[in-house]
Amino acid sequence: MAKTQLNVRVDETTAEAARRRAQQRGVSVNRYIEELVQRDAGEAGRTFVEAAADFMKQYESVFAQEFGAPERRTPDGRA
Repeated sequence: MAKTQLNVRVDETTAEAARRRAQQRGVSVNRYIEELVQRDAGEAGRTFVEAAADFMKQYESVFAQEFGAPERRTPDGRA
């Protein structure tokens, strides 16, 4: 995967905390920041999926009335 340079300005306390945490984990500061962003993006994705699932569960009867009941399938895809 190609890498892109990203310059970020933070206060010295935050910079030192990032250096210290990266060193404790045995990774570079770049890798540490990259992992934090990836983890944050993953959490946002999970939050969205959970909210969408809750919405569908809450309004399932409304959708069924409007569009008909969904066809239930087994985990292997059979009806």
